[in-house]
Amino acid sequence: MAEMNKIFITGIGTDVGKTIASAIVVEALKADYWKPVQAGELDFSDSDKIRSLISNDRTRIFENSYALNTPMSPHAAAAIDGITIELNKIIIPNTLSNIVIEGAGGLLVPLNEKDTILDIIENDYKIIVVSRHYLGSINHTLLTIETLINHGFKVSGIIFSGKENETTENIIEKLSGIMILGRIDEEEIFNKEVVKRYANSFKQVLENL
Repeated sequence: MAEMNKIFITGIGTDVGKTIASAIVVEALKADYWKPVQAGELDFSDSDKIRSLISNDRTRIFENSYALNTPMSPHAAAAIDGITIELNKIIIPNTLSNIVIEGAGGLLVPLNEKDTILDIIENDYKIIVVSRHYLGSINHTLLTIETLINHGFKVSGIIFSGKENETTENIIEKLSGIMILGRIDEEEIFNKEVVKRYANSFKQVLENL
């Protein structure tokens, strides 16, 4: 891949599989990884999870711009820590490699009283939406895509995560018009071997983003 890509991974909500998807994309492209805002789980953060799931030796994992102590919406977690998240302090690390940037929760998760996760997305980012089937997930997926498009962003693709639901996936593809990059099934365990297997299967489609 000649051009280095900045790939932003967002989800339709929380706990939909963004970090596993991020690990797979990181491994497939031997990309760097950056989670700008981590709220809670600092003893085993998303950055630590990525480190434990990838096998390649090229990936650099960059420090969070904000590492907050409480597993809450970032604006609330920051308030507990006695700080305010400032957008101008969330600066993408310098790298000559592809980089995967993982959001926190969904797009409209507040960072402070005026900015949301959406505001840290740059125009040159390739955006992947991670969708997981549950009652209401069609609506949440389509709203996420519509929000991105309404703000002038192009969505590069959707990754489905969890148990397959063909009806849901088909209607999301039809109504959104967005390319389905693939799916990550419900696995008993996600470890280096499983992530590497998915990375190999996703590699070609990700290189063509």
